[in-house]
Amino acid sequence: MNKTAEEAGTLAKAAASVQAGHESKIAATNVSVFYGEKQALFDVSIDIPARQVMAFIGPSGCGKSTFLRCINRMNDTIDICRVTGTIEIDGADIYDPKIDPVLLRARVGMVFQKPNPFPKSIYDNIAYGPRIHGVAKNGSAMDEIVETSLSRAGLWKEVKDRLNEPGTGLSGGQQQRLCIARAIAVNPDVILMDEPCSALDPIATAKVEELIDELRQHYTIVIVTHSMQQAARVSQKAAFFHLGNLIEVDETEKVFTNPTDKRTQDYITGRFG
Repeated sequence: MNKTAEEAGTLAKAAASVQAGHESKIAATNVSVFYGEKQALFDVSIDIPARQVMAFIGPSGCGKSTFLRCINRMNDTIDICRVTGTIEIDGADIYDPKIDPVLLRARVGMVFQKPNPFPKSIYDNIAYGPRIHGVAKNGSAMDEIVETSLSRAGLWKEVKDRLNEPGTGLSGGQQQRLCIARAIAVNPDVILMDEPCSALDPIATAKVEELIDELRQHYTIVIVTHSMQQAARVSQKAAFFHLGNLIEVDETEKVFTNPTDKRTQDYITGRFG
């Protein structure tokens, strides 16, 4: 068996195991992150359930985005960054040497703060991932992936007659939904969103939030947001980070109405942050 097939097999076995009784899609245990000598995250342990939206909240610089980037090993791209502890998806350790980060990132899609469509046509933005991962070549199979992905992202009706036009020509909100469509085109298990609405106006934000609510029927979603209102609207569970520590995690309603830690209450009521 070649290396790629072995890696794919490891991931497939892990995905099957979630149906065999794993309650958590993602399970992190004692995760710490260091940038050189500076420690940015301290012993974070958290379980993230399948097909729900988990919101990471907390003040700027508290470690939410740092932890989010651990889930698809984006921190690997920073030379001075070191991650300790374990993160499992469907029971498989994503930092296992057998796991190829490129394959992992196909399973764990990422949507960034600022929309970042490729300088390609709308069609090729969606087709890029399926092509490089060998999901589909061109022709009707690819056409179907493009249409399905854009439909799931609530964008098909708006762009179906302009698929050959540049993705960069869309409005900000449409560009962000294009990036979400691009992420789901390779059929991931998890979608990470790092403040996906912070660059959008209220109408575009409402459309993306509506989309997040629909997508959780199919995907596990983890969102970093500075907006308490957004976290309350879109998430089922919320985790509060402060100074690199995970302070508490619970059902969103409980975190917002009856937090167990005073620091959470102080942040939510605007006393700091």
